[in-house]
Amino acid sequence: MSKKTPFYSIHEKAGAKLVDFAGFQMPVQYAGIKTEHAAVREAVGIFDVSHMGEFYIHGPEALDLIQKVTVNDASKLTEGKAQYTCMCYDDGGIVDDLIVYKLFDDAGYIAVVNASNIEKDLNWILDNNSFDAEVRDQSDDTCLLAVQGPKSVDTLQKLTDLDLSDIGFYSFKMGSLAGMDNVVFSATGYTGEKGFELYFDKNHGEPEKVWNAIMEAGEKFGIEPCGLGARDTLRLEMGFALYGNDITKDTHPLEARLGWITKFEKEDFIAKEVLQQKKEDGLERQLVGFVVEGERNIPRPGYEIQNTEGEAIGEVTSGTMSITLGKGIGMGYVKKEYTAEGTDIRIAIRKKTANAVVTRPPFIKK
Repeated sequence: MSKKTPFYSIHEKAGAKLVDFAGFQMPVQYAGIKTEHAAVREAVGIFDVSHMGEFYIHGPEALDLIQKVTVNDASKLTEGKAQYTCMCYDDGGIVDDLIVYKLFDDAGYIAVVNASNIEKDLNWILDNNSFDAEVRDQSDDTCLLAVQGPKSVDTLQKLTDLDLSDIGFYSFKMGSLAGMDNVVFSATGYTGEKGFELYFDKNHGEPEKVWNAIMEAGEKFGIEPCGLGARDTLRLEMGFALYGNDITKDTHPLEARLGWITKFEKEDFIAKEVLQQKKEDGLERQLVGFVVEGERNIPRPGYEIQNTEGEAIGEVTSGTMSITLGKGIGMGYVKKEYTAEGTDIRIAIRKKTANAVVTRPPFIKK
């Protein structure tokens, strides 16, 4: 039986195409992916992402637990700051990527994880909790709306007393929004645009009123409700990794181009020695971005990547038609010798091959 977010009836009334995703009935699209994508790039869009997971981690050794299970250095976090990171298994494979928030007044941390991984991630953290730290799963009680696009600040500013222009990237503040108190305004998102992710407790007000207030505030800017389809095309134009596609238990952070969040100077974390060894040995493959030539050539996950001689060198992990560029774009793992920017490759699309060029994301310049 699929779960429903507190905004399900709104999606239904709006005529959204609903599908089962990560155990939830979620909207894929409303007016259409192109319309929704364009709204976020040019004005403002709103996404219901309440299916995501939220764990509150607090107690005297909360930081010690986070430091053990994540590869980034959470000791650098100050109150009101967020950090992108990932968790690894003992062999270096990725458990999940996540965002860690350091709350105010020694209230601990929030770890925000992918919807399809909530149970797995929670068990992994609990299994490794040998510290004086408490982990509380608040996923079912937390609403999460993403308001993204150049007009996101103008839209939300009408509904809060906080100065939203003062919140820097990967920072957050607490405040009220459309009558809902204790809302986290986080300057984060999965679209590459200016925007906010808004966290609040569904039991402390009427979530639908918040959605409706945001839609009304953004009406003059052409706000569109957006589904998972546009979320995917937007994130792929920026080259953001998707768990289950670009990063999995069979990939490690260094080959997934997440070396920048893997802090070896940190005292200890799960898989540190394994990852150090992989770094010393050198990578056999790496995740790259690519742009496909020709207007109708759309790469899809699982398609073979070849060199110019037609030899298999890797596989597509994510692919779509870029709505902004009007060309096929994608990501995939290829042998190390083919990872340089500008390298000519081929994508096997059904019974033909299409020319492509290795291109470092983001694919669109902001």
